[in-house]
Amino acid sequence: MRSEVLPPSGGAPALTVRHTTVADPLARPLLDELTHEYTDRYGSSSDLYGYPAAEFAPPDGAFVLLLEGGAAIAGGAFRRHESAGPPTAELKRIWTHSAHRRRGLARRVLLVLEREAAARGYARLFLTTGPRQPEAKGLYLAAGYRPLFDVGADPETIGLLPFEKRLDGSERRAP
Repeated sequence: MRSEVLPPSGGAPALTVRHTTVADPLARPLLDELTHEYTDRYGSSSDLYGYPAAEFAPPDGAFVLLLEGGAAIAGGAFRRHESAGPPTAELKRIWTHSAHRRRGLARRVLLVLEREAAARGYARLFLTTGPRQPEAKGLYLAAGYRPLFDVGADPETIGLLPFEKRLDGSERRAP
């Protein structure tokens, strides 16, 4: 495990980034709250437990926590995503503890994960979010992720909402 300090941003205090594993005891409160949230919104939290923890560990993956005062207040992960085209990482489990929302923490988690994925040689990020998570959809759109679905359609008719972002500076062109 390694740590780094994120400088203050937009009035937010400096935070510690902990590069760790899904099994880190500091992650448990965040993952428990995420489990509860998924169960409330979708009736199940099975997506959280469908992947081996090793997929979120180096060399192909990462799991990070943002710490404030030694407690995890936000976090996220990526794993290798098999797809045609450039090397792709899939973002998963981006979450801010409910007591710390509206502080730009999820955006800071995204920046850490983007930087880490690029450093590991990934050229593209992919993610999906559920149709009942409008705040997540808004975050990804605001952070420059390209929707791979019709943003004007009712999300419930689409199912999972896929997004991508190029890290290598290239833009995907329509055929």
